[in-house]
Amino acid sequence: MTLLEPRTAAPTRAEPPAPPTGRGPVDPEIRADVDKYRQQYARFLSGELSDEVFRVYRLTNGIYGQRQGGTNQMVRVKVPYGSIQPDQLEMLGWLVDAYSRGWGHITTRQNIQFHYVQLDQIPDVLEHLASVGLTTREACGDTVRNVQGCHLAGACPHEVLNITPWAEATYRHFVRNPISQRLPRKFKINFSGCESDCGQAMFNDVGVIGVVRRTDAGEVESGFKVFIAGGLGTTPHPALALEDFTPREELLPTIEACLRVFDQAGNRDNKLRARMKWLVDTLGFEEVQRRVLTQRKFLVASTSWPGGIPAEVLAGGDDPAGAGDPAEITAIGHGTPVTLGTGSPYERWERANVVRGVRDGTVSVYAQAHLGDITGDQFRALAALQRDLGTDVRLTNRQNVVFRGIHVEDLPLVFDRLNSMDMAQPGAELSRDVVACPGSDTCNLAVTQSRGLGHAIGERLESEGLAEVGGIRINISGCPNSCGQHHASDIGFFGAERRAHGRSAPGYQMLLGGHIGSQQMHFGEKALRLPARNAPEATARVIRRFTEERQAGEDFRDWMQRVGGARAVAEALKDLDQFPAFDDDPSFYVDFDETGPYTVETGASECAT
Repeated sequence: MTLLEPRTAAPTRAEPPAPPTGRGPVDPEIRADVDKYRQQYARFLSGELSDEVFRVYRLTNGIYGQRQGGTNQMVRVKVPYGSIQPDQLEMLGWLVDAYSRGWGHITTRQNIQFHYVQLDQIPDVLEHLASVGLTTREACGDTVRNVQGCHLAGACPHEVLNITPWAEATYRHFVRNPISQRLPRKFKINFSGCESDCGQAMFNDVGVIGVVRRTDAGEVESGFKVFIAGGLGTTPHPALALEDFTPREELLPTIEACLRVFDQAGNRDNKLRARMKWLVDTLGFEEVQRRVLTQRKFLVASTSWPGGIPAEVLAGGDDPAGAGDPAEITAIGHGTPVTLGTGSPYERWERANVVRGVRDGTVSVYAQAHLGDITGDQFRALAALQRDLGTDVRLTNRQNVVFRGIHVEDLPLVFDRLNSMDMAQPGAELSRDVVACPGSDTCNLAVTQSRGLGHAIGERLESEGLAEVGGIRINISGCPNSCGQHHASDIGFFGAERRAHGRSAPGYQMLLGGHIGSQQMHFGEKALRLPARNAPEATARVIRRFTEERQAGEDFRDWMQRVGGARAVAEALKDLDQFPAFDDDPSFYVDFDETGPYTVETGASECAT
């Protein structure tokens, strides 16, 4: 089976309207990328470029094969640190209607991706993206992936500096940089502006957290704490502190030094052990640390040396937003307690989805995207709202959208507009805000329909009155590889095939107690395995018990440890780890969002190509 042999037809689409107007002249570098893609695609069609070589090229340009095979492709659009403009939202809305299935998906790495784009349509899709300054360059493949950042950066009352220009400078330094191409494996960089770590620095190849220190002269100096070699996947590793403090002018050289050490010493013979975390396992942390610091010391001799304060920081500054009245400051981060109480829909939304407390008196507002999905109409409505407010918008790593710099008097208008889009449900840091990867809907590696389970859990929590429990995060992956970040949530699930009564059945491993924050990473602990159909009930039982037993100010992980750990909590769920006979209840042998009997069908992964 080759790429040009279609196995599954794409969804039927109506003739789309004309595309939105672009910005004018396309960025020259993006223009060159699109032109080159057209050339290489023509070479592939003529047989001059092999399937294998074109696959590597295609992935480096963010185009990823689907489990449906044939010419069906996923397009992953890079959105550095989640920052997006109204014309880009409009274009994405048009593209998902014209080339996909009417909706796009926010990923846990602040990208936008959409599916069922046909291979011969990719050059035109790239052209349309380029017209509004968007690129897919290095969104996949063995490259520096999308540079992530805290979605509240520059609008957070807790931050010690604004990481936005630093994330922008890092993105610009590494995209298309020769040292970032054809790495041993993908390389991920995240930024957070304070130890709440909303950017999730603690499980990435390089994680950067803004910190301050007092100098010998008694002055306060802002800078960074750099963590390296973290990762999720089947074998999670917490990131480790490279040094206590990295001065601002040394940050980019430090990140480049990490990348160079990885490029030189990473495992190129076994992709499954080729991430930065495995380099630490192989060489030991002290040796990796020594090599990184040595590289940084002599990097000034390289033409790629990015030392000093980057132009992006000099242009806009990196001063923190600053805190206003302490009584007004909204708590943020993993485990944040949220209490809605009674009141109108607007009042309850305002308590859950509005972040207050910055010095200038403006607020940030979460728009909830169910399971990270945004329809074409919602893209357009979000763009119109952003234009009308003249505000900044970011995508979050929990698959939502944040409007920042909102004036308090505009909150009723914002609520009404979001409500008309079906994006005004109270959700920030509430149990209903379930995160899920695409799962076996489109992914070659997934063995279960994680999105279907996410929807089922949401429905169960709503029916049980548990959807608005604060401080609970639920994450789901369709396989052990953790694209849904199941290790990092209070309640996590990853898909697995089960065998019962001589049949295959969809199942999940449940994990409990994952937590990130305060420069620490606690991975979820295995609780028990479950039939997929019983995972919603297990979730409801755990959340109900937590609400009944938690003490004042106690978060989920502290409660779990106090009652004996994940295995102790699982004891009360053991009755759920049972499959009825097929004739008694055949639904246990059919996955969510499917109609036929469950079968495991995985394809060749393009993740490690």
